[in-house]
Amino acid sequence: MSQKISSIEIEYVDSYHGTKGVLASTTKATVVPLSNAASVYYNPRLDPRNFLDGPLSSDPATRLRQMLARPGIVVAPGICDGISARCAIEAGFECLYQSGAATTASRLGQPDLAIATLNDFVGAAEMVCSLQPSLPVIADADTGFGGAPMVARTVAKYARAGVAGLHIEDQVQTKRCGHLLGKQVVSREEYLMRIRAAVQARDSIPGSNFVIIARTDSAQCLGWDEAIQRLKLASQVGADVLFIEGVKSKELVEEVVGALAPKPVLVNVISGGLTPSFTAEDAEAMGAKIIIFSLASCVPMVHALRAAMRSLRTTGTDFVAAEGMGPREFFEVMGLRDAIEVDAKAGGSAYASI
Repeated sequence: MSQKISSIEIEYVDSYHGTKGVLASTTKATVVPLSNAASVYYNPRLDPRNFLDGPLSSDPATRLRQMLARPGIVVAPGICDGISARCAIEAGFECLYQSGAATTASRLGQPDLAIATLNDFVGAAEMVCSLQPSLPVIADADTGFGGAPMVARTVAKYARAGVAGLHIEDQVQTKRCGHLLGKQVVSREEYLMRIRAAVQARDSIPGSNFVIIARTDSAQCLGWDEAIQRLKLASQVGADVLFIEGVKSKELVEEVVGALAPKPVLVNVISGGLTPSFTAEDAEAMGAKIIIFSLASCVPMVHALRAAMRSLRTTGTDFVAAEGMGPREFFEVMGLRDAIEVDAKAGGSAYASI
């Protein structure tokens, strides 16, 4: 960092919901200047020790913080639409990842080349987060979609959509998938501006436990040491979780975990991408706290749909591809029973026979 940052204090009101009602308390987040011109953000309310005990919260951001503070790795499959989200929920996953690449592909039919907009991402998030509102969803926010005001707007819109946390990266605005070649990144100063803007936007939401994840794509173009340094600085300005995209070996994962401790580290696995196909157990053994499988839904979907369309084209029927699943069975995966129950509890009988 080239300039010293003055000490600032951000006040907001936090509300804890418990069996004895609501207890409101005022706390402060502080940025403390250091002699090396860096700064350290500390928000006592968001200290991980505050999330170690008690039942899991129905608030998704609080629930994600509890999962991060407690033993075990957080496994989040990448989802791309309502069908993939429903299937992940049915499989029992306790956290979902809204992949930017998958969202761009499913909503626009386009590659991950900064084509999708903030509104595309938020629209997808609103739908996914509404399916099971207490389930944490981590969402890709690309570069934050602009300068500091736009980054702040992105955080606010994601939080309102029900997202538990997002990651913002240091690629240039004309970004690409982190597992493609030829990436370019912005300066350290611009990157840290994005992270600060995200943290300040979160702290401006009363009582918000929204999780800010700092991602760097700089390892490929500027080297490993620069990537580590960027994440150390991102941690100092308030990032809750740290994420180096494109880690190429077990040893490098272990190195980044050690270098960035005690902050939790996220690992992104894409089959055929730059990072080896680590399992969740592998990543946990290396010390990672979150593992996401970005294309876990959309790549198998492409294989299945290609096969189904070829079969339909060849045979003239979709009978084989359906594998015996009729409309009712399909709608049950999509929440049919929940809809029937809502109607019945309200005194309706519209779906008594269905």
